[in-house]
Amino acid sequence: MRWSFGARIVAAVATIVVGVRAADSFAFRDSDTGFLFQQYNAAYKIGATIAYRVALPSQINSTYPVVIQIAAPVEVGWAGLAWGGSMINNPLMACWANGASAVISSRYAVGHSQPPVYNGAKYEFIKAGTYTNRTHWKVTAKCTGCTSYTGASNRAVVLNANGNNRFAFAYSGTKPSNPGSNTTNFPVHEVTNYWNHDFAGAKNSDFSALLVKNGLKGDAN
Repeated sequence: MRWSFGARIVAAVATIVVGVRAADSFAFRDSDTGFLFQQYNAAYKIGATIAYRVALPSQINSTYPVVIQIAAPVEVGWAGLAWGGSMINNPLMACWANGASAVISSRYAVGHSQPPVYNGAKYEFIKAGTYTNRTHWKVTAKCTGCTSYTGASNRAVVLNANGNNRFAFAYSGTKPSNPGSNTTNFPVHEVTNYWNHDFAGAKNSDFSALLVKNGLKGDAN
């Protein structure tokens, strides 16, 4: 099965910095973890949305981590995020409910087919923000390697920490074949769309302290 987005036009420069258009996201403070996120509500059908939230440190080096949070109704079989706004040549994150918790699968595709597992992005779960209840499932993790990566033609890509970045999402109402495994195959999506996510408004001056509070190493890099 494939996870297919439309082709993305990439500028022919050695290093690509993404983010020029007006943002579609808004501020959201998560009571479970304490992070200030920028949130976008991605509609997968009329009256139903998946929340995509990003938080980052206020002090940014050439590469930087983010905290990603996705919250979805339990009817969502799996939800995906393309960090570069396309299926191909950027890190992909697929996630779904599994029992009382949730799963994250890191992928990267160079063609329009089932994306293979990608080891260039590391996700560390934040337990307080990862669970499944009767109505929703929610997953929260620190990601290292999501905001900087090697894109098409071996070009270095860095997401703009001081502006807006184009994201894409995917939705399927069908769960993966083996939901307990983060390397399982998952069915083709039914809905996709794109938006511009505000990174400047997602900065947390206490990012490192919040990581420690949530059981992770207090390192904002």
